[in-house]
Amino acid sequence: MIDRGIVRQLGRFAPAALAISLLLTPALAADESTEAWDALVEGGHVALIRHGNAPGPSLGRGGDPPGFKIDDCRTQRNLDEVGRGQAKALGEAFRTHGVRVDRIQSSPWCRCLETAELMAVGPVETSWALVPATDRNPKAPEALRTLKEMVANWRGPGTLVLVTHGLTVRALIGIVPSQAETVVLKPTPGSGSEARVVGRIAAPP
Repeated sequence: MIDRGIVRQLGRFAPAALAISLLLTPALAADESTEAWDALVEGGHVALIRHGNAPGPSLGRGGDPPGFKIDDCRTQRNLDEVGRGQAKALGEAFRTHGVRVDRIQSSPWCRCLETAELMAVGPVETSWALVPATDRNPKAPEALRTLKEMVANWRGPGTLVLVTHGLTVRALIGIVPSQAETVVLKPTPGSGSEARVVGRIAAPP
C-alpha cells in the first residue's frame, strides 16, 4: 500500500526540483555552446549549419512548392528577412569569436546558398553531397558517402563550414537541427558517421 504521508512529502519537493531543472538546463546549453565555439576556434573541426529561416510553401510545412526548379530561386522555398538576418548574424559571430574558416560549401538550394553568402566568411562552393536525403538527388546514397568522407578527411588547420538541410544533417548524424542552428563536429574516421558531435550553437535570436 502507498504511504500517503510519503507521497505528500514528495509532492512538496516537486516544485523545488522543477525550479532546479529550469536553472540547470540553460546552464548546460551554454556549456555546450561554449565547447562548440572553442572547438571552432581551435580549428580542424566542421561546422554543419542548417540554412536560415525559410517559410514553407504552406503554413507549418517544409519542402519546396510544386514546380520546384533547382536553377530558379523563384520556384523554391527561400529565406525571409528573419533568415537573412540570422545568416548575417552567424557570419558576425564567427568573426567575433575569431573562427578561421578555410572552406565553406553549400547545398545548391537557394536558401542554403544565400545563407552561406550572407555569412560572408569566404568564397562559397556548391556541393551535391550536401543534399543526400531528398528525392531531388537520385544519387542520395553515393552523396551521403561523399559527405561522410568530406567530414572524416577534414584536418584544417581552420574550420570547414557546410551549409545544408535538416534532413541532410539527420542522415549524417541523426540530429535534425533548427533553422540557422550550428552543429560542430570532430572528424573521427571509422566511427560510422565519421564524426563526433562536440556541441551545438543555437540559431541567432
